[in-house]
Amino acid sequence: MSLVLEASDLAVAFGRARPVDGVSLTIADGEAVGLVGESGCGKTTLARAIALHLPLAAGSLRVAGAEAGALRGSALRRARRRVQLVFQDPAGSLDPRQTVAGALLEARGRLPDAAARRAAVDALLAEVGLPADCGGAYPHELSGGERQRVAIARALAVSPALLVADEPTSALDVTVRARVLALLDEARRRRGLGLLLISHDLQLVRHACDRVAVMYLGRILELFPARSPAAPRHPYSLALLAAAPALSRTLAGQRPVAAAGEVPSLLRPPAGCPWQPRCDRAESACSRALPGLEIAGSGHLLRCPPELRRGPHVAG
Repeated sequence: MSLVLEASDLAVAFGRARPVDGVSLTIADGEAVGLVGESGCGKTTLARAIALHLPLAAGSLRVAGAEAGALRGSALRRARRRVQLVFQDPAGSLDPRQTVAGALLEARGRLPDAAARRAAVDALLAEVGLPADCGGAYPHELSGGERQRVAIARALAVSPALLVADEPTSALDVTVRARVLALLDEARRRRGLGLLLISHDLQLVRHACDRVAVMYLGRILELFPARSPAAPRHPYSLALLAAAPALSRTLAGQRPVAAAGEVPSLLRPPAGCPWQPRCDRAESACSRALPGLEIAGSGHLLRCPPELRRGPHVAG
């Protein structure tokens, strides 16, 4: 199994703010990794950096075998095709003046004749569960779920190595959320591509992914196997889990509520652990220094002082 993503100590800066700071993450081909956290915690910024659309302030990034720092011009454009973004709002990601077939063929690239173009469009539509006659439709003629399927088909048209889905179901009708998640899972397994699934909902991500990374204020606080009975354990992860509705209600359209307190400003991040001002288990050590991301079990990394790691961790 090869790695389609290797990120080491990644940082992205906007002036004095660092929405991504010291993030390390890997994704293997055929693997689904969930990235979860509250709004404003840096998830989308990290996604855009991984997709090679933002410069790095520090760290290294390797996508589908290409070292990001060495890419320029046509090599950068080719590498960007290897990692595709699926956005939260499918309507905003499609050109309203372009038919579905036009959008797919634009992504697919040059084909020898009309028959080959038609076959390529039909195959992509079938892969995402849409009928062939959708090819002649414009985005406004489709439902939200159909538009998101077209967006996924367009991403798949370039045969990516990594698919980055940023809250892909949050703008959809209630009845199609589970179907779109199943579609992403089927595409990942069938094509053997890597998937980074971004969400607010820890329970949803645990259900859909192999591993979960929990992000807060630009940093990964915990990384663990999705179905591990010993995880999550970080107080922030547990707050997210307690705040999230049951999975069945999430798929039915109920949004998770926020954890108590507010996300601090990136211009004035707290000292030590970024979560400690909102943590009901914080001790004096938590404000003195940022804990390292250390091994806390098989495949489990945790950024929390030892005295908290040893204590009971029970989700509310």
